[in-house]
Amino acid sequence: MNVLKVTNDAQLKDAYAIRMKVFVDEQHVPKEEELDDLEKVATHFVMYQEDQVVGAGRLRVVDEVAKVERICISKEIRGTGAGRLLMSKIENEARSLGLSKAKLNAQTHAAPFYSKLGYETISGEFLDAGIPHVTMTKTL
Repeated sequence: MNVLKVTNDAQLKDAYAIRMKVFVDEQHVPKEEELDDLEKVATHFVMYQEDQVVGAGRLRVVDEVAKVERICISKEIRGTGAGRLLMSKIENEARSLGLSKAKLNAQTHAAPFYSKLGYETISGEFLDAGIPHVTMTKTL
């Protein structure tokens, strides 16, 4: 598997495609909520297995904190270490920007995954796109 920082329109299209597959088709997030006005200011990442897009995520800098968003992995390869690889690439990018803290809003079912990566829950449960989430942070 290979994680790339998006540098062209084809890669960005692939990142959006896997997000649509996971969030809109699989989890029934409304399409208009999945793609937002922050796409243009975020740094996007896309993951390929051979020539197939299998994951994506994005990173924004908000108040000198790495805001990790839209992390998704194709259902077929969940549990294979793909998510860990994607998060590692995003966290390394955040460190290269001089950031020392990361923050994300995790779906509650995914919180144990992020806990294993060193994230700590700092909020109660809340709904985002009708899905229960918690806010988590990590020192990079």
